[in-house]
Amino acid sequence: MLGFGPHLMIDGYEANYATLASLEKIGEFLEILPKEIGMTRIMPPYVFKYDGGDKPEDWGVSGFVIIAESHISIHTFPEKQYFSIDIFSCKDFDQDKAVEFIKEFFQTDKLEIQRTNRGSEFPRDIALATNITNAQRNRLT
Repeated sequence: MLGFGPHLMIDGYEANYATLASLEKIGEFLEILPKEIGMTRIMPPYVFKYDGGDKPEDWGVSGFVIIAESHISIHTFPEKQYFSIDIFSCKDFDQDKAVEFIKEFFQTDKLEIQRTNRGSEFPRDIALATNITNAQRNRLT
């Protein structure tokens, strides 16, 4: 079987300002989402605030979490009520469930969704990937 895995990219508009501006809420999002879609966190979420640099209106919160299957990242722009999220995985996951969770969490239906598969020529060995993922999960418990 070839192919590394799915990459879900979501741009959100008209999202809840308070959620986008909160380090705590973005940390909570990155804490909960992996479990919601059957992924395994292998580190706590890393979340930080960016001051916008030369464009103060571009301030926001960014964060990521490494999962056994790859990673999830988010960047928010509260003043523009915008966010971008990437979910990249070496295994399939319920992308529609991820989208619904994101809609509810950020209180918006206005999403731009892109789906692709990464590494179309990657020689994937499902049995080996399963063993690696299971070993990672066992280390966490």
